[in-house]
Amino acid sequence: MPSAHAKNCRDARGLRGGRLSAQARRFGRLAAFAAFAGLSGCSLFQQTYVARYHGDDRILVIEVLEDDLVRFELLHVSDAAGVAGRIPVTPMVERRSFRGPARLRDNRRGMIETADLRIEVDEPSLAVTISARSDRRDAERVTMFPLESGNGRLRLGLRADWVRHAYGLGQQFLEPGRTDGDWLGQVRRPASSFGNGLVKFNGGSVGNTQFPILIAEGPRGAFGVFVDDVHAQMWDFTKSPWDVQIACDVTAWYFLGGDDLRDIRRDQMELVGRPPVPPRKMFGLWVSEYGYDDWAELTAALASLRSNGFPVDGFVLDLQWFGGIAKESELSRMGRLAWDESRFVDPAGRVAALEQEHGVGLMLIEESYVSRGLSEYEVLRKHGCLVQRCDTDEPVDFVDWWGAGGMLDWINDAGADFWHDWKRLPHIEMGVLGHWTDLGEPERFDPRGCYFGGEDRPKRPHAAVHNLYNFKWAESIARGYRRHGLTRRPFILTRSGTSGVQRFGAAMWSGDIASNLSSLAAHLQAQMNMCMSGVDYYGSDIGGYYRPALDGDANECYTRWFAHGALFDVPVRPHTANLEDRYETAPDRIGDVRSNLASLRRRYELIPYLYSLAHRAWRDGEPVFPPAFHEFGRDSLLAGVGSLKMIGRDVLVACVPEYHLDTHDVYLPAGRWYDYDSHDVFDSDGGVVPDVPLRRDGLFRLPMFVRAGAILPLMYVDEKTMNAFGRRTDGTVRDELRVRVYGDARSSSFTLFEDDGRTIGYQSGAVRATEITQVRREQRVRVTIGRAEGTYEGAPVDRDNVVILVTDAAARVSAVQLDGRELPRWATDAEFDGAPRGWHQPDAGPAKAKSGRMPVRDRKVFDFELGG
Repeated sequence: MPSAHAKNCRDARGLRGGRLSAQARRFGRLAAFAAFAGLSGCSLFQQTYVARYHGDDRILVIEVLEDDLVRFELLHVSDAAGVAGRIPVTPMVERRSFRGPARLRDNRRGMIETADLRIEVDEPSLAVTISARSDRRDAERVTMFPLESGNGRLRLGLRADWVRHAYGLGQQFLEPGRTDGDWLGQVRRPASSFGNGLVKFNGGSVGNTQFPILIAEGPRGAFGVFVDDVHAQMWDFTKSPWDVQIACDVTAWYFLGGDDLRDIRRDQMELVGRPPVPPRKMFGLWVSEYGYDDWAELTAALASLRSNGFPVDGFVLDLQWFGGIAKESELSRMGRLAWDESRFVDPAGRVAALEQEHGVGLMLIEESYVSRGLSEYEVLRKHGCLVQRCDTDEPVDFVDWWGAGGMLDWINDAGADFWHDWKRLPHIEMGVLGHWTDLGEPERFDPRGCYFGGEDRPKRPHAAVHNLYNFKWAESIARGYRRHGLTRRPFILTRSGTSGVQRFGAAMWSGDIASNLSSLAAHLQAQMNMCMSGVDYYGSDIGGYYRPALDGDANECYTRWFAHGALFDVPVRPHTANLEDRYETAPDRIGDVRSNLASLRRRYELIPYLYSLAHRAWRDGEPVFPPAFHEFGRDSLLAGVGSLKMIGRDVLVACVPEYHLDTHDVYLPAGRWYDYDSHDVFDSDGGVVPDVPLRRDGLFRLPMFVRAGAILPLMYVDEKTMNAFGRRTDGTVRDELRVRVYGDARSSSFTLFEDDGRTIGYQSGAVRATEITQVRREQRVRVTIGRAEGTYEGAPVDRDNVVILVTDAAARVSAVQLDGRELPRWATDAEFDGAPRGWHQPDAGPAKAKSGRMPVRDRKVFDFELGG
């Protein structure tokens, strides 16, 4: 018989939906959706190789999935008969099809070799040593082995003494004021004995979120370990071997071999799922607070932003939209998820007007708790949609700050679908663009509660589902869009989750962070590990949620924080607790307003570049905001540095979460770099540029540098720009293909991806790709805008093409040709702007040339002659 602990651990795997009564179906258009198929047989996957090894009381199963990817399972001998002696895959893992190894040799004496790896097993200790397949005796080795366990917990030792840096493992804030540092010498602790949670930190509360992927590197190699187990884990890197403790006594893990960090992260994304492209509006500004009390307050904020020339794409409504809460009261409106029309009159009309007249969308908060005084509670209780006590069918009861009542059981797919159709779908059909899922760690839970197990299975204990709770919530939203055939992209802003949550269209934020720059610094360090854990879209409450925790000037704190968020957060979302209307969150009402506007316009200018990076993340698993060491892995000075971040492969940003500084020393990796704002050139051999100004012309902006050879598609932005689609207050259209090119002798290319920005049509080919190349040959820089491939609804068939060429200051442009024909030169910016085609270069700054409107299917070749 399987052990009791093994049975409980398996409760976290193989999640499947259930059924509701016919009466429940009448409350919504319910279509049960099985989230996970059962498994049988000795091999979990086709075309793979399985071997078993026996210890004293354990069995080790090795399944070679590909030459550099291996799954391991550690079971009790008594479990060998259960589920064909295998541990099912958890819902975190999306990939279920593998090529199998191209080459495999098993000597039947404890050694398996593939084209890339050598796996050696010591029986009966079941220690596994993995190395790159090589004739070198000093090939880097990774050894994993069981340690003495007890109390239903499993301990694994992991020895890799050659490793110099370790990343990933999700979100844990380490130390106020600290932006740098990896996991070596640290302990990655769960928030509680169950895992995910909100923890006190530096005057606020931030997320501790388990993404069980370790990515490690040394001088000559890298590897990844993904623990396919949703129970709470602790990783102790203060000792050798490293000690991995899992709150379950059977487990499975994947070993990912590769050449470098980029390779390992890409393979991780293939395993757990890549993020879909967010709606284009989510790359803009979304203003939020706790909270807007009515339409009048929201529209006043919008009018102020517009009058001050700020683009804005949306507003986020906190729990006031459904009527607010009453502490510890069963009459609280928590869980109603219907508009409070006494304050938010005619919601359908207002939502439509905000979009049509102002180009602004809405995102609504929702929580998983339902007050028992609501009629919704009784419906959910009757049909088994709430978390129940393990010994009865009665709901678990809570009395808390939000009210008194029960908790939705997202593990029950059918119940989650019922709730979606009844409560969430009407808002989607109304035009609401985003779903803000709060408190999903879950923040409040009863450890004695039980969750849906299946029609023929017992209930699951809380420990088996805790870290899947928010994951299943997000999954139910994405599934709801699919079930109803909606073409609009789902977007979810969530406070918790685990590996794989990103594939549902979820972005994360770091919780109720304190309003001080030392907390922002720790957030930037957490962002480094979240990126390496597979989360591309990770932001914060810009300006801080808890304003009483300020450790400096509020205006300076906000402006410096806003500058960071405007470069790295999706969406750009200021947010604070403001129940007494004491604080401001909108960037035109707090801080250095001119600097805030400059930071935001820089963000909107970069949207075509960011949006193309989002397509690359979806297609290939490339990170959108990687730490600099991800791109410059051979530069040992960058290892573990969280304060230098990239945007894509070519833009480097220095983070400065400190007060009072007007200059900052910036380390630049080897190569030629250009200051994004001044266009000054720096030839670096891997050193520090001292005293880079943080203020120019009185405006605070973070230092941003661009690699020579970079090609950045940009959006035209000015005081008339309304939103991320480039809508303008005067109704004019600026749909040109605008690109800034940093000329270099090494040829380079970048593909601009464009789609309708709203639907999932891009996933079935409704996308336009335009390759742009550059190369400098002596005194000529050639920029080629290739033929546009593909199309989408609303795509322009012809457009202007504007090329901005950045070179060193001495290389002035003397002439520009388009497709071999001379373009006219204009003496001033005004003449250039008013002309249909031509070129211009001011006394200081880059040259720019434009083609006039041309078919997008035509290739355009701009030749810039230097030396004038």
